[in-house]
Amino acid sequence: MTREQDWQGEWSPNGQPLTRQFHRVVQWARALDRRRPWVWDGLVTGFFVIAAVTDIQSEGWRNVTGNLHTPAWLLWTISLGFSVPLFWRRKHPWAILLGMAPIALVNAWTGALLQASLLLLIVLFNVALRTRLRTLLWSYGLVMAPFLVPAFRYPAEQGPEQNIFPAAMSLALSALGGIAVRTRQEYLASLFERARQLVVERDQQAQLAAAAERTRIAREMHDIIGHNLSVITSLADGGSYAAAKNPERAAQALTAIGTTSRQALGELRRLLDVLRTDPPGPEPPGAEPLGLARGLDPPGVEMAPQPSLTDLDHLIDGVRSAGVPVRTTIHGQATALPPGRQLTVYRVIQEALTNTLKHGGPDATSTVSVSYGDGGAVSATVTDTGRGGTAQSNGAGGRGLTGMRERTALYGGTLESGPLPDHGWHVHLHLPEETPQ
Repeated sequence: MTREQDWQGEWSPNGQPLTRQFHRVVQWARALDRRRPWVWDGLVTGFFVIAAVTDIQSEGWRNVTGNLHTPAWLLWTISLGFSVPLFWRRKHPWAILLGMAPIALVNAWTGALLQASLLLLIVLFNVALRTRLRTLLWSYGLVMAPFLVPAFRYPAEQGPEQNIFPAAMSLALSALGGIAVRTRQEYLASLFERARQLVVERDQQAQLAAAAERTRIAREMHDIIGHNLSVITSLADGGSYAAAKNPERAAQALTAIGTTSRQALGELRRLLDVLRTDPPGPEPPGAEPLGLARGLDPPGVEMAPQPSLTDLDHLIDGVRSAGVPVRTTIHGQATALPPGRQLTVYRVIQEALTNTLKHGGPDATSTVSVSYGDGGAVSATVTDTGRGGTAQSNGAGGRGLTGMRERTALYGGTLESGPLPDHGWHVHLHLPEETPQ
């Protein structure tokens, strides 16, 4: 069953029981007609063949005929000529009408005037339902012609007021009925097509939203894992170097590694909880949750908010503990800055400091300058005195710089990055004032 047929089968929950039952019967009949159209065509044709034959056998035709001496073989030929072609009325209505027109003319000229000629109304209805307007106009004139013959050939029995005017009205109503049904079918088809397009657009929007969400999650995971692993690597290298000469510094490095690991684990768990659609069920007794030690999580970490500029000091302290001196300069206050803008500034500074840890070298130092303006405007500059590196090593070929530019573009900002004249690297972010919506 197609989507359109499925929509046709739907019904309002407020419908009356009798109306619902009638609707189900109609839908069943339509479904049968779609699968086996010959069944319905055969039933309709058989009914009218029997009616035409009964009219001859019961001599009911004598009540309206203009010629009581019409031969029997001609009566049978006319009756079957009007009724049998109805089987093909839906597939070839115009051809069937052309074939029945001579029979209608013979019926009128001989004076038989069989009531089977009324079956032309059914054929004209199908012409109006399935062909062009020009064809309908020609068809109306074609079927109207036989009704003019008796008015002049048998004026005493069939005058204009008795034959022409009723026939013209009947044929016009049949044509209008076909036009009305066709109009409704085309209107419903347009509604179904519009609904189908809306479903397609909804699915496309869902796919685009899913792709954007995957990009956002990939960007967040890159920032979280990249920064914390860089800090852990620097701490581990420094701890292994100091283990033999200064065990106390080695212990401090291990403590900092544990703290950074727990922080990274908490941020990742919070990020992955966004993807969880079902509430977590009870874990089997004694089972380790996905290999992660929940005892390492700080209280309430799963419900922790996204990082903001208030967490900037903690971020910089982590970089300092990894061995990179960082000097900060803050102008203004971030109290009126929206959370999304704060997260963007935070992630850009985090990525810039991560690149310093990864590519700056052992003697690198860094400077972070943040300036807050009015209306949500903010600028941030991160420089380092390291040995710098290629654009590829500083994130242009990976997710680092791309993620920073994507975050900045969300707020209509600009991001500049590149090597300094002497040595080192700089990243400059500027987010303009918020425009009122």
